[in-house]
Amino acid sequence: MATATRPAALTAEFLTSLAQIAPTAWDGVAGTDYPFLRHHFLYGLEKTDCTTADTGWQPCHLILRQGDDLAAVMPLYLKSHSYGEYVFDWSWADAWRQSGLTYYPKLLTAIPFTPATGPRLCVAAGRDEAQCLDAAIGAVQQLAASKNLSSWHLLFPTEAVSQQLLDAGLHRRAATQFHWFNEGYRSFDDFLATFSSRKRKSLNRERRRVAEQGITLRTLTGSEISKQDWEQFYHFYQLTYAKRSGHGGYLSRAFFIDTAAGMGEQVVMVLAYRDERAIAGALYFRSSDTLFGRYWGCEQEYDCLHFEACYYQGIAYCIANNLQRFDPGAQGEHKIQRGFRPITTWSNHWIADPQLSAAVGDFTRREAQHNEQYRQAASGLLPFK
Repeated sequence: MATATRPAALTAEFLTSLAQIAPTAWDGVAGTDYPFLRHHFLYGLEKTDCTTADTGWQPCHLILRQGDDLAAVMPLYLKSHSYGEYVFDWSWADAWRQSGLTYYPKLLTAIPFTPATGPRLCVAAGRDEAQCLDAAIGAVQQLAASKNLSSWHLLFPTEAVSQQLLDAGLHRRAATQFHWFNEGYRSFDDFLATFSSRKRKSLNRERRRVAEQGITLRTLTGSEISKQDWEQFYHFYQLTYAKRSGHGGYLSRAFFIDTAAGMGEQVVMVLAYRDERAIAGALYFRSSDTLFGRYWGCEQEYDCLHFEACYYQGIAYCIANNLQRFDPGAQGEHKIQRGFRPITTWSNHWIADPQLSAAVGDFTRREAQHNEQYRQAASGLLPFK
């Protein structure tokens, strides 16, 4: 009788740079449809000095091997602060400090500066997903113990993966975003026909206001976006961040010129013009079924232009290209009256200290109840008939 061969055990490695793994190997597991997990995107952030130890985003990406074969990959960073995450844990850091403990550095699985739900632990075809998840959790916890780190946070996973992590003992946190869903609309007017009369008139008035200011918009994709367009967009991005937060933004000029410009048809840019001169821009990324609104910038504020460039042009693009969902980013109750539905997003959190872990667990359970009440209340404000 033949003896069954047991599969090789999974072994973990941590990469201090994505230069340590071939793009084809990483993308062969992570895929390329979800733009933010592409090797080109994540390594582009690193090599353009956006995610480095100096910026508080030290890469330590996890890879799992089974024998000589790559079984799974997961983005992972050693964080020395909580900026650029969009799941706010500043109060937790304060609680650690008051307890005489150190919160930073911490471990973070997330897409830098990108609060977009999607895959986090990517498993190669034919591999056991549950086994890989268990191995990943164990490997990260061992890394945290070896470095005496406070915690590990995994942000914006799919609901199914978040539930698996909850079942494995990681606390789960709920939040609300506002997403648009394509219900087979044939045109923007077809979408507006689902609104109540008053809400439809209000939205049409906003769109007319943009035209009345002499502003026109162009939507460009992939190779249609020139280097001059990228330079202009980065100028807008920097100006807007400086006005809003006093710094020039998390992303460098080189990221836009070298990395984003190399994303091909997965990048979409809307530019606004007045007197034939570019005055503002919005940048999106896309997968095969979802549009992700990411960055916005302008020289000066124009009435309703932000809504047009960042929301209405995105909806029109989704309808024209048969995309099923539009994720315009974090926060923004003003999106509700424009047809963006409140949806729940998730994050999971492992806390090393047992007492603080218990406190976080209690907090997240109570927070989830409030979040669901808020989501239901927000749903009642949608503009539909």
